[in-house]
Amino acid sequence: MLTRRAFVGSALALPTLAGAAEPKVPVVDTHLHCFAGANEPKFPYHKDAPYKPADAAPPEHLLKCMSGAGFDFAIVVHPEPYQDDHSYLEHCLKVGKGKLKGTCLFFAGRAGNAEKLAALAKAAPLVAGRVHAYVEDRLPPFGKPELRALWKLYADADLAVQLHFEPRYAAGFEPLIKEFKSVPVLIDHLGRPFQGTEKEHARVLGWADFPNVTMKLSSVPTEKAYPHREPQAVVKALTKAYGAERLMYGGGYSGTATGASYKAERDRVAGLLAHLTDADRARVFGGTATKLFKLA
Repeated sequence: MLTRRAFVGSALALPTLAGAAEPKVPVVDTHLHCFAGANEPKFPYHKDAPYKPADAAPPEHLLKCMSGAGFDFAIVVHPEPYQDDHSYLEHCLKVGKGKLKGTCLFFAGRAGNAEKLAALAKAAPLVAGRVHAYVEDRLPPFGKPELRALWKLYADADLAVQLHFEPRYAAGFEPLIKEFKSVPVLIDHLGRPFQGTEKEHARVLGWADFPNVTMKLSSVPTEKAYPHREPQAVVKALTKAYGAERLMYGGGYSGTATGASYKAERDRVAGLLAHLTDADRARVFGGTATKLFKLA
């Protein structure tokens, strides 16, 4: 059976018998956060949380929104307010009953990482481990053994490495992407093109040359959001560079979301992908993720 680390972005389409109906491609949200809220003592925010959302965005609400919006599966990305305490992620995935898988978050160089990840992977269905690089005083230790050790820890657990970063920090990850060429690498939020210069983001576009890298069309900005730039050109550049078989959609869930609003966000991004065929859009909205994460 093909493992995640052997995944190199091959096309999803499978041959079917003449006259047989094409199999339904699942619809997947590959990037969302769940929060218990500020007033839930059972799942408190970590003392080092960089932010603390007041309102809850629980898995029960997520499942209702998924049903109303036509999502089959979703990936719950463990958020920073909980730091490396994954109690709430475990709760969310248990509530998900097979519809939800998770991305964990550990920090390079911390004692007990291996033991904690082993216990978590045994208790919950995980697909990736996240690394952040976007705040100067909380950067990973680029070029040091601790970051390589965390990357290898995720790899040995058969997880993808999920990167959330501003483009100016991309160069620090590149040696490890090249070294661990059989380990899938997921890039969050289009590689944050509007949080860097065109030259800085060009490096992220160039990572399409590494077959183990997959780009997420998640948190796709609108012109109304800062820095008020039209995302269409960036989306087209990413689809041209990566191809639909290495693009995944994510977005639209929050504690105030409804089935209708959740679907509306997917439809908005679908409009930015009008230049793709129906089959390629199906890959972006679920086919790529289904194959990579073994969802069906």
